[in-house]
Amino acid sequence: MEYILIIELAILITMVLIRSALLRRKGINAIVFGDTDKTDFFLLPVVLCFFYGILAPIFNFPMPEILQMPFWNYDILTYLAIILCTICLIWFAITLKAFGDSFRVGIDENTTDELITTSTFGLSRNPIYVAFIAFFLGIFISYPTFVTILFLIFLTIMIRRQISREEEFLKSHYGKEYEEYCANVRRYI
Repeated sequence: MEYILIIELAILITMVLIRSALLRRKGINAIVFGDTDKTDFFLLPVVLCFFYGILAPIFNFPMPEILQMPFWNYDILTYLAIILCTICLIWFAITLKAFGDSFRVGIDENTTDELITTSTFGLSRNPIYVAFIAFFLGIFISYPTFVTILFLIFLTIMIRRQISREEEFLKSHYGKEYEEYCANVRRYI
């Protein structure tokens, strides 16, 4: 059963890579991660440690016992986590479609795209980030270890930081249009 969530995680990553590749064909660089702030690259080793942390117990990779011992082990929670992650994947796919050619990983200060306010963006100003946090909450519920809780906390802090940076950029880039959008749509949900 734990393989289902690993497959869903692979699907999430694949969706981002496919979308980025499709935009690249149109001459759009969707991966601008780290262009505005090199400290973004601090996230990479943490993500690699997370992947190792969830794969180690499944594939018997070496890892300290304390880091891979689950806090609980209830099959019903794993089923609920799979449902939550599946809903997040659907939400993520809908949001990628709504993004159109505006999808970026990072802040693209040279964008000429219009502000997206429809579809999932009509429910949340940050639907991708809501999907990420909920998805990794599902991962934690199914793999309740020190590695997954630490990653979830770290990811939530980093997403909040990124949202603040993006809001600052969007205010300066779109002005009153963005302010009106903020007045009508919540930051999260």
